Amino acid sequence: MKSVGRIIAAHRKEKKMSQIQLAAELKNYGFTLGNTAVSSWEKDVSVPSATQFFALCKILGITDIYNEFIGCCRETDPLAGLNEEGRERALEYISLLESSDKYRKEETTVIPFIREIKLFDLPASAGRGEFLDGEDYTMIEVGAEVPASAEFGIRIKGNSMEPRFVDGQIVFVQPTRQVENGEIGIFFLNGNAYCKKMMSTREGNFLVSLNKEYTPIPIKKQDSFLVFGRVVG
Repeated sequence: MKSVGRIIAAHRKEKKMSQIQLAAELKNYGFTLGNTAVSSWEKDVSVPSATQFFALCKILGITDIYNEFIGCCRETDPLAGLNEEGRERALEYISLLESSDKYRKEETTVIPFIREIKLFDLPASAGRGEFLDGEDYTMIEVGAEVPASAEFGIRIKGNSMEPRFVDGQIVFVQPTRQVENGEIGIFFLNGNAYCKKMMSTREGNFLVSLNKEYTPIPIKKQDSFLVFGRVVG
């Protein structure tokens, strides 16, 4: 199997995109990531999730996934033996066939995508903070309105994240142990769980409320601190 990171980097450079631009494109697919995540993929330090991988292929125009990443199974892509110009001509012809009533595939009814995720009953406080009990949750059904990267929800308590998030609102979270500067996440700090914005300055790292009435909470070296995930919806 070929290096996933090298292939991503090669296609990104071919499209003359920076790592920052690629991360920005991923936001259109519900993934709030920084360029450091893209850099980690390209260095093979980490790998994208399955949904992130397919989004990357879509953005970078990678259609022959088997041959590109595995180096086999040529028969899976009838265009594999063509050069770039040949592939463009073939795709143009396919487009013409699709525009013809004679060859167009009959449309089928799209079934709404429904899945179940965890909703934690003990809220991550948007005010003073409450400990996030990992066992106290219920399962809820969500649809396409919730980003695919979200794996659980938390009901906000308090008003410190207004006006974006209000008391009682459910936020959806992508599990991760690292968030970028300026991103909103769910954090554990000295026994309390918070929904806050991560801010890094010359003075240090802080958990910041959107409501200006609340003072930023400093994160000190001796503190017990963890990142549960980033808020994606």
